[in-house]
Amino acid sequence: MRLLTHNMLICTVKGCDKDNFPLGIELTEPATVEESEYKQEFTKRMITRLDWPAFVTAGRQLSPDIILPDELPSNSEQDETFLKNVHHVLLDVHVKEGKLVCKNCGRKYPVKRGVPNMLLNQDEL
Repeated sequence: MRLLTHNMLICTVKGCDKDNFPLGIELTEPATVEESEYKQEFTKRMITRLDWPAFVTAGRQLSPDIILPDELPSNSEQDETFLKNVHHVLLDVHVKEGKLVCKNCGRKYPVKRGVPNMLLNQDEL
């Protein structure tokens, strides 16, 4: 699971409608890095759609080596180094095995082979 995906997921348990984003990340295996082709325009477009604080928090949860500013820089679209760093964290860092955890209700969604399972049990609908 890429952090691009993580930035779009919320807990959907019935009644869990406050403080259900972002989901925490618990790794059972270290995150992996799979280099991908850098796409500047895609990265620029995605920056405007990201919940920046959630993205930064998730990146820091995965690795202390990930360096992202607390706030989105005003010149972010012109800073090539910044864009490449965001692209790397957004698309190249993968969660292969672990859990996504709702900080409100505590529901844990498994991540297996890089795929988050967001399906709910019948009693959670």
